[in-house]
Amino acid sequence: MSYYDLNAMEARIIGCLIEKSITTPEQYPLSLNALVNACNQKSSREPVVNYSEFDVQDTVDALVERALITEVTLGSRVAKYQHRFCNTEFSDLQFSEGETAIVCLQLLRGAQTPGELRSRSGRLHSFSNLPEVEQALANLKEMTGGPFIEMLPREPGKRERRFQSTLCLEREAIDATLVDEDNSNAPTDAAYSSTRPSLNDAIKRIDELEAKLAELTQRLETLEQTDQL
Repeated sequence: MSYYDLNAMEARIIGCLIEKSITTPEQYPLSLNALVNACNQKSSREPVVNYSEFDVQDTVDALVERALITEVTLGSRVAKYQHRFCNTEFSDLQFSEGETAIVCLQLLRGAQTPGELRSRSGRLHSFSNLPEVEQALANLKEMTGGPFIEMLPREPGKRERRFQSTLCLEREAIDATLVDEDNSNAPTDAAYSSTRPSLNDAIKRIDELEAKLAELTQRLETLEQTDQL
């Protein structure tokens, strides 16, 4: 297990802290209550969760012990929390603004396509075009200490493939037989279509079932007539 590996709740908490440090710096660091609300908000989160304050506090304490989060007071009696996960003097993970946006989005929303990452990243970082997103993804894959990103097999009927963070332990499994380094074995729409039964085969199968049903019905009627005799 890597020092930076996160379970689902840890990923949500770290993602929220990264997000709020960028989008609402005037309200950052976050109190426990603000962090719970950020984790449970219904927008920009997949899946939507309902973490209790107790569960979030327990997970935050574990992250503080791992030095991935630090507690600060800033003259207030209310404890507040900020991440030390990336882009700080305490972290080995140093990402560009675009790379940070992708990491944050994936901690908050899981696997996404480049198009989804671009459309959802506006408040975190403004990508000028899709190739810029793809370059950031390539950087995360090739970065020292990584890869911090991996490509999932193309879903049937979908044009874009999804990418997911390798930082979250509870991520979708990848079938190694479907994806290789060059993606040459990724299933195509044509390959998917070839595995489905043709219309003629389906009709033939229905005809066979109907014939068997008619035969069974005839036998049942014959048995009933015999019993009546």
